[in-house]
Amino acid sequence: MAVFDWRDSSHWASKPAPCGVCDKPTNLRSDRGKPAHKVCAETWTDQNTKPASDQS
Repeated sequence: MAVFDWRDSSHWASKPAPCGVCDKPTNLRSDRGKPAHKVCAETWTDQNTKPASDQS
């Protein structure tokens, strides 16, 4: 299971925006600056990342 460390201020925006996964408002931002709840981003990563043994 993915667990992200979003404790630093770069993951916070003063203005809420729709989460890129669930569309509910969030002040959180991903490493790429996109609006996303931490739990949504972790779940999406788990569901959309191939195991290392499957990557070529």
